[in-house]
Amino acid sequence: MKKINYGILSTASIVPRFVSGVRNSQSGVVTAIASRTESDAEKMATELDIPKSYGSYQELCQDAEVDVVYIATYNKAHYETAMLALENNKHVLLEKPFCLTKKEATHLFAVAKMRDCFIMEAQKAVFLPATLKVKALIESGEIGKVRYINASSSHLGVDRIKWFHSLESGGGALYGSGTYPMEYIQYIMGETFSEGTGTSLMNPGESDLQCNLSLKLPSEVLVTVLITTMIFLESGMTIYGEKGSIWIPNYWKATELSVTNQEGQITDYHFPTESEFVFEVEHVNRCLAGKYLQSPVMSELLTVATIGMIEKLYQGWTQK
Repeated sequence: MKKINYGILSTASIVPRFVSGVRNSQSGVVTAIASRTESDAEKMATELDIPKSYGSYQELCQDAEVDVVYIATYNKAHYETAMLALENNKHVLLEKPFCLTKKEATHLFAVAKMRDCFIMEAQKAVFLPATLKVKALIESGEIGKVRYINASSSHLGVDRIKWFHSLESGGGALYGSGTYPMEYIQYIMGETFSEGTGTSLMNPGESDLQCNLSLKLPSEVLVTVLITTMIFLESGMTIYGEKGSIWIPNYWKATELSVTNQEGQITDYHFPTESEFVFEVEHVNRCLAGKYLQSPVMSELLTVATIGMIEKLYQGWTQK
């Protein structure tokens, strides 16, 4: 497979792990990194042994060597920076949440199509071997018809993220982590949510610190999701079927899962890996090699449906 050169916009804490994922892939190479300040870009380029660094996003997007731009800026900047990359005819891998509004998300996909560029939301969870096993178990009828799914995740220490409490910046528990369970569940079940409501804890003028969602799939499966930045709890997802259940600890980066049958017998599965990002990167590389403009897994339908549901929930919380 032809070498695929990645340029990275941002020096956020997620970047070193993503770079590791690219380097563990068969054909990905990181060739450049950019920050809004030249010194920050140079520092991370040195730390991660990246050949080129830029003090502006524009410069990286104009680099003829770069094939695909990975964007890990703060949430509100996702739309603007993705547009910059597309206007320079670069393929785009855009960190979750893809955008803050359904309108922005739809527009990015339209621009990508117009410019013959690939664009995908960076949702590593759906590409993990553990996730593929969960989907296969459900489709094989291992636990019978799925009736209920419960997911919860705890994310402490958010005060280290300067913009987390700003809803305008895309901060908050739901914007920060909601796409993980929502897109994971829609992917393994092969359908998008038909209904959704929720409650949240929000200080006046700030983003949500905790939220609880009640969702429904067209196949009559009920879903509850708890995301908190306030308390420690065991993070994971349980899928309940008529013949058993599946437990996936830390589902967004899972390396193991267990299946319990009606007799209480437990079967464990393990999926050790060097990088939780490599499977997502390999998928992008295959899409680019095949000249796809869109992922058949993290599709426009899945991304836009999820952003639309999240936007609707926030509108309900802020209009009270």
